[in-house]
Amino acid sequence: MAHHLERALAFHSMHVPGAPLILPNAWDPASARIVLESGARAVATTSAGVAWSRGYGDGNQLPRDAALDALRKIASAVAVPLTADIERGYGETPRDVASTIAECLEIGVSGVNIEDSLRPIEEQEHRIAAARDAAESVGVPLFINARVDTHLLGDIGGDDWLDETVARASSYARAGASGIFVLGALRGDALQALVNATTLPINVAFGPGTASIGELARAGASRVSAGSSIAEAAYSVAQHWAAAMFNAPDAAVSSPPTLGWAALNRLVRG
Repeated sequence: MAHHLERALAFHSMHVPGAPLILPNAWDPASARIVLESGARAVATTSAGVAWSRGYGDGNQLPRDAALDALRKIASAVAVPLTADIERGYGETPRDVASTIAECLEIGVSGVNIEDSLRPIEEQEHRIAAARDAAESVGVPLFINARVDTHLLGDIGGDDWLDETVARASSYARAGASGIFVLGALRGDALQALVNATTLPINVAFGPGTASIGELARAGASRVSAGSSIAEAAYSVAQHWAAAMFNAPDAAVSSPPTLGWAALNRLVRG
């Protein structure tokens, strides 16, 4: 419990506006070890990557038991704070969410992402409050990252987007959220406006089409994560090689993978 508490407190302290925590999301022990080897101070999972690696589609299709099993394996491979993307909480009711949180805490996570899917604000407040109560009941200051899905409304950075995002962020803060996660390619001015309008650390996405990490930091981001982008890239490499082997029989491999057999074996064995 002492190590768990220390990691949770350390994870909170890593969220600094203007000097964001960088989280290239992992989906299995090997990708988690690669992230650590690259210099990460904490590890975050991607629910999409975990689901795909387990043979399920993303979007709350992965059963809770399968998600938790994947999380256990990742947790056993790292000795730094671990934050888990648990989609909507793997349950329909606040009690279900609390049950998921309890199991995540047994695994030893320091944080979770919970998405709102634009459900009514009051409903999501109850779900976040249930997650907070579950963490408080065991004395762990879990970092609850409340994902606000206003990217689904379009016009990211516009006035309507900002008003709805701030309204949800304020409500979730009152319910016990520790931070807010917004998706989409935010401009620096839109992110700065959101930072100025909210009291919680802001997590934004990094990937194709987004601003650079430097720009996001200057706009006040406290956390920058890759979401499913790295998993997408990894599976794209598999698709590229497979297609080339079938469709370009005269092609030759020009260079070996950056991480070869020996390097991956070393990372996984730790």
